[in-house]
Amino acid sequence: MSLLARLAPHLPYVRRYARALTGDQTTGDHYVRVALEALAAGERSLDAALSPRVALYRVFHAIWLSSGAQLEARRDDLSDDASQRLLRIAPRSRQAFLLTALEGFTPTEAAQILDCDFGEVERLIADAQSEIDAELATEVLIIEDEPVIAADIEALVRELGHDVIDIAATRGEAVEAVARKTPGLVLADIQLADGSSGIDAVKDILARLDVPVIFITAFPERLLTGERPEPTFLITKPFQPETVKAAIGQALFFHPRRARQAA
Repeated sequence: MSLLARLAPHLPYVRRYARALTGDQTTGDHYVRVALEALAAGERSLDAALSPRVALYRVFHAIWLSSGAQLEARRDDLSDDASQRLLRIAPRSRQAFLLTALEGFTPTEAAQILDCDFGEVERLIADAQSEIDAELATEVLIIEDEPVIAADIEALVRELGHDVIDIAATRGEAVEAVARKTPGLVLADIQLADGSSGIDAVKDILARLDVPVIFITAFPERLLTGERPEPTFLITKPFQPETVKAAIGQALFFHPRRARQAA
């Protein structure tokens, strides 16, 4: 199989990553092209011990480190607010965050791409998460009928610097809470106290507001049916606190409405 055939399925994704990293599609495409030219000329090679996708991103990073550092300066000419926020995150933390949050690599794979150890990647992701949380602080609605779980989630949300506007145990309470005050994020269970559905509560909310939603549930199969648009952020109970924190940061960062509103 030719080099191009091996890499073709991964090129749209490395282009996406390059755009997010540089803040500009033209600039990102330039560095992808340089990486491919280096591979074609034999100046760089794919690591046979890695999957083709991981190996391609690793080569891209080698090219980026050798010639892209000048683009790490702050830029004021970006029309995309999300790109401006990304470029305010320290370069290495930004790379680790994008590789895991946007591209879906595991921390181990990100470490292979960035040529560092697992512990450093975890630290870089945590640093990026802290910067994101501080910049995107918002008001959160929690839809959860179990008091202990609701209290745990509230503590996590407040730890990240967000405010909790209400904790709703039923669909009706959730709708009433939104009528009183507009949240910037919704964290929702599926099965609620009176037998009502968190899914229906979220549908009611989204009919009125453009707001990111994270489902936290013991019944993920009710959402992962393939019969309707599936949620981007779905956390299974029992959950790990760090998983919830990461999902909150990613949901706020990448949601289009938040991107338009952020300064």
